[in-house]
Amino acid sequence: MGLAEVRFTAFLSQAHYQVHVLDNYRFSTNLMELRSPVQEKPPPNSLAIRQEDPGPNGCRKFCPWIPSNFWEEAKKILVLAGPLTIIQLLVFMIHVVSSIFCGHLGKVELASVTLAIAVINVTGISVGFGLSSACDTLVSQTYGGKNMKRVGTILQRGVLILLLCCFPCWAIFINTEQLLLLIRQNPEVSRLTQVYVMIFIPALPATFIYQLETRYLQNQRIIWPEVLCGTIGNVVNLIANYVFLYQLGMGVRGSAWANTIAQYSQAIILFLYIRWKKLHVETWGGWSTECLQEWGVFMSLAIPSMLMICIEWWTFEIGSFLIGLLSVVDLSAQSIIYEVSTVVFMIAFGIGTSASVLVGNALGAGNEEVAKKTSVVAMLCTVGFALLMSVVLTAAKDVLAYIFTSEEEIVALVAWVMPVYVAYHLFEAVCCTGSGILRGSGKQKLGAIFNAIGYYLVGLPVVVVLLFVAKIGLIGLWLGMLVCALIPSICCIVYIARMNWKQAAEEAQHRAGLTQKQPENSNASSLSTKMAPFSAKTDAENGAVLLRVTKTDGPSYQIQSQEEMPSRSTVGHVLTTKQLIVYRGLAVVAALAVLAVGVVIRFFTVTD
Repeated sequence: MGLAEVRFTAFLSQAHYQVHVLDNYRFSTNLMELRSPVQEKPPPNSLAIRQEDPGPNGCRKFCPWIPSNFWEEAKKILVLAGPLTIIQLLVFMIHVVSSIFCGHLGKVELASVTLAIAVINVTGISVGFGLSSACDTLVSQTYGGKNMKRVGTILQRGVLILLLCCFPCWAIFINTEQLLLLIRQNPEVSRLTQVYVMIFIPALPATFIYQLETRYLQNQRIIWPEVLCGTIGNVVNLIANYVFLYQLGMGVRGSAWANTIAQYSQAIILFLYIRWKKLHVETWGGWSTECLQEWGVFMSLAIPSMLMICIEWWTFEIGSFLIGLLSVVDLSAQSIIYEVSTVVFMIAFGIGTSASVLVGNALGAGNEEVAKKTSVVAMLCTVGFALLMSVVLTAAKDVLAYIFTSEEEIVALVAWVMPVYVAYHLFEAVCCTGSGILRGSGKQKLGAIFNAIGYYLVGLPVVVVLLFVAKIGLIGLWLGMLVCALIPSICCIVYIARMNWKQAAEEAQHRAGLTQKQPENSNASSLSTKMAPFSAKTDAENGAVLLRVTKTDGPSYQIQSQEEMPSRSTVGHVLTTKQLIVYRGLAVVAALAVLAVGVVIRFFTVTD
């Protein structure tokens, strides 16, 4: 309770000034009564007196920007980041296994499955992954604020919205062949790609639900169940591919069905695990109409989150397509570097997601200092691991490609490009962690703007010029990608360093349903503004909870802990039942209309 006592004492000192302004409310006597029971000596490990603690190995004396208790904070981040990295690797491995099995069927089959996975990722999985990232803000902050039942409401809202988003994705899926032929892909490859994607259509809802389940748990710092379910999903995928391809001879269709079964197995097993271990008890109050409220709030975070993630994702796919226009050697080398970059990126992604969870939890609890410290430590950890991976990749650049091929020309090209990729990875890693911090603090719009400027406004034009005007080949792509990552990483660092953390904490507590914006131009608003020092906000760290003072009917005041504060399931404007029926009905109609347009396009463009 040391932090609460220090903050409350400061609150009382501010209150004395207001007594002279608000004479009609005789607060002095009651405030003096409140002062006496809380002026105790803070415990020795209080956050309020940790400022003089030395940093790692006493290096704060020479590096004052390193936070106190660096190793303690780094441990918290890495304990989460490790399993999160494994989770993403397991998700990635399902598609890799499909490619490996189909690679033994023939070149056309391998190209078809590789292209199908790219289409599914770009037009389906990336959309759900990005939209579900709204939970990195909403769930983490609400859980940090201890408004538990609202966490379940947010999950319900996410389920409904993401299931509706399946319809536009399906509209693209059913026209995959026509789109590929439009960009002059091989007709047979395009046909088999369409077969794979059509079979995967029923798996998309399961994929979206699994993404929501993982975010629901990880933002409560529950990680290992996702690792377990991801492992089981990969085992199921491995067995199913073997049976369908080599025992039943189903070819590309078998690989698609194996992937579909794996997606459902992950989602169902994780759901059953949550029920079995009762991980939902504190946060799930049952389905309610509250989940139909605040769709605008959810989408205002979900769409920028999707763009922030997908902009980089789509740029990689565009780059690979452009390289395919050059030569087979360039495309082969790009494929190798792409696989390596995906694995290496998982480390930064794990740290960034960990930072998002911890920053969101801290801001939801009203503890802006902990959020700020976590951000700095996460950035330092990211740079450290990025430099370590850079050293490893640079040392192994001449032999790394032999893992994938024995062609000397391809190996030499990979070794030539690798130093540029290493430089790119450093900025990419910083940008990834910065994006996680922005998600945790609810600043996704800025992250989307930074990425759009860096990747599309500046980076891609540079890539096109280097590839087709300067004609310097694959290294031109990665020099352009370096420019892409450089701009948003610098923007993230500058913005986070100058962020108003106090304001971010207030916004987080509003999202968590712990505070309510005062109405404007009203007597109540005027009075509450004058009495601002009497509205103490809540805060929590390691069980320490800031207290607030509320006025009762009489002239006295009472102290309330955060657990006693009223919490709300709906924040902001509440729609009436009639409005909900109209607005949500229109959303369903719009989603179905997009799918209908896709069906019509397919009907008139497919020729037998």
